[in-house]
Amino acid sequence: MRAVVVSRWGGPEVLTATEADRPEPQPGEILVRVHAAGVNPVDWKTRESGGLIHWGPVPAVGWDVSGTVEAVGGGVTLVRPGDEVFGMPRFPHQAGAYAEYVTAPARQFVRKPEGIGHIGAAALPLAALTAWQALVDTARVQPGQRVLVHAAAGGVGHLAVQIAKALGAYVIGTASTEKHKLLRELGADELIDYRTTDFAEAVSDVDVVIDSIGGDYGKRSLRVLKPGGHLVTLPSPDDVPEGAGGVHTGWTLVEPDYRGLVQIAALVEEGRLRPVVDTVLPLEEAAKAHEIGERGRTTGKIVLTVVPDGV
Repeated sequence: MRAVVVSRWGGPEVLTATEADRPEPQPGEILVRVHAAGVNPVDWKTRESGGLIHWGPVPAVGWDVSGTVEAVGGGVTLVRPGDEVFGMPRFPHQAGAYAEYVTAPARQFVRKPEGIGHIGAAALPLAALTAWQALVDTARVQPGQRVLVHAAAGGVGHLAVQIAKALGAYVIGTASTEKHKLLRELGADELIDYRTTDFAEAVSDVDVVIDSIGGDYGKRSLRVLKPGGHLVTLPSPDDVPEGAGGVHTGWTLVEPDYRGLVQIAALVEEGRLRPVVDTVLPLEEAAKAHEIGERGRTTGKIVLTVVPDGV
């Protein structure tokens, strides 16, 4: 099968297209023919230095998958060959989504939402689960609460805006002015251009902050939170500031989540969640996808197509 692997740690040029053996599903696993694979910041961070990932003998990148079940291992009853599924297999262990086939535990996939293609579905799992787990499981957002989403037009951010809105929150986002129109269409109630306005001076009485930027954003965000509020930091535990005034702070690492994916799929089918895809490239141009992503100007997600037809 075709696959893109990491020949050595480094820049996008280390991504190498190769031929690899097709994996076989073990008991409890499924084999998925990948139609499309999403690209995420964790992909290039681990490509550069290895990151948190437990690598196999041939480092293979990618976690977002949308495709068709090709075969099932013993004991699998949830899906059958021919079913269309999407998921975020094995994270933070190696999954190898930049390939024609992947295997993983069956419950790390769910059926692809109706009314969305494989490109859109591949843009969802890691970013949407990150937003879902941050908002629902960690911060426990309630209707009427005020939620501030940093980098609101980014991969996680644009999905967090929609999920927070679906939970009944008042949603504030930071993004450049040219992205405000889209974010209002996605449900944002209030928007701040981070280039011209200090969000810490512009908003207050916030219940939850989702920080996917890091650096000093966490410390500055403490100023806008209510006592008892939540600051959920996504990039690194090193970016978590010390809490004060009863504010809860912490780092969240996304994990495979069957129930979360089911809820995400339901929101898509209800028309309350849609992925925005900025760039679509063929699998062989994975290096270009990483180059684009690392510029930090993407609106929504980047997706690689593995099966050119019917995606």
